[in-house]
Amino acid sequence: MRSKAFQGTRAWDAIDIANMNGTTVRVHWTDQPYRWHVNDGEEVFSVLDGTVEMHYREGGIEHVAILEAGDIFFAEAGCEHVAHPRGVARVLVVERAESI
Repeated sequence: MRSKAFQGTRAWDAIDIANMNGTTVRVHWTDQPYRWHVNDGEEVFSVLDGTVEMHYREGGIEHVAILEAGDIFFAEAGCEHVAHPRGVARVLVVERAESI
């Protein structure tokens, strides 16, 4: 599969790549921000195409990491975060199957 060929029909549309013992691997397509959330466990977020502003809070202070193709963001369990793409972005997300 060529991730760059994936065009979602709505923001955060996804293709399931694998489910490994309760851990999912998905390619997401989006052109809109997600929402502030905290995952049930850790999350690996890797930008495949485009640019994403990853907003996250540590100790009540908001930070922003600019992620471009090839960059990875690791959200530890309990890390409040939200992804804001700049235009269209495709991302690989690895997380627990029941995470939001």
